[in-house]
Amino acid sequence: MNTKILDEIVKSLAAGNVIPYLGPGVLGLESTTCQVPATPEDLVKLLTAKVSVPHKIRNNLTAAAQFIENFKHRKTIVSLMAEAFSTGVSPNVLHHYVAGLGKKPLLIVDTWYDDAMAIALRGQQNWGQIQGVSQAEHMGEWVHYFDDSGRIEASEADAWTTILYKPIGSVNPAQNYIVSDSDYVEVLTEIDIQTPIPPRVQELRTGANFLFMGCRFSNQLTRTYARQIMKRSSDKHWAVIEGPLTRMEEKFLAEQNITRIDMPLADFVEWLQTGKVTGTLVAA
Repeated sequence: MNTKILDEIVKSLAAGNVIPYLGPGVLGLESTTCQVPATPEDLVKLLTAKVSVPHKIRNNLTAAAQFIENFKHRKTIVSLMAEAFSTGVSPNVLHHYVAGLGKKPLLIVDTWYDDAMAIALRGQQNWGQIQGVSQAEHMGEWVHYFDDSGRIEASEADAWTTILYKPIGSVNPAQNYIVSDSDYVEVLTEIDIQTPIPPRVQELRTGANFLFMGCRFSNQLTRTYARQIMKRSSDKHWAVIEGPLTRMEEKFLAEQNITRIDMPLADFVEWLQTGKVTGTLVAA
């Protein structure tokens, strides 16, 4: 098995040159004990089980959320999202591994609504999180800053040695969610000029490598967010994605110079921890 690429990733992580970029698939590492939605498909099923939506959008998370927002009020979608993630989820082995990386000022990007990564960071010194917020609730504001106790504290962000960036929000500490069509339209209208992306995030990504774990890029929204968050970083990145890719995923990885590691995420995490892996590595 060719482990050269894995060794390169581990070396870059140890040097503090890598930004971990986590998707909802990270929760699948402990799927039997995870009590919150771990995919957009799971989440939209929960929402539409509570509120009837037209059949044609029943499997579309952003469209279903928009329908609920339009016909049941924004408070309803916020309440349903809070309920969906209220049971919480314990950090798994990857969350704890990422939490222990902090060689330099560390940026972690987490693109799902759970708070497992934040829980894994508890107890560390001098960290905070930056969450995307909805224009429907916070007109004119793009993000809120929370210190490690959950207080809104923007003034301390430049001094944080670890920043957890939650671009689409999180259940805790303030139930911020970018989830409906209109939420995304507001962000995407401005994201090309980087307005919704915090200055501290823009600073820390400069020249860095991104490591995508638990992410798929078959959806235009996930590709757009990743592309804009990566802007002005390095020209070398990696993504752990097992199995066949869609045509648009292949195109995205090629245009962003992302090397795909075709192996189960659990095997990759085993390598990070032990330097050993039982599966087969395919890099593309």
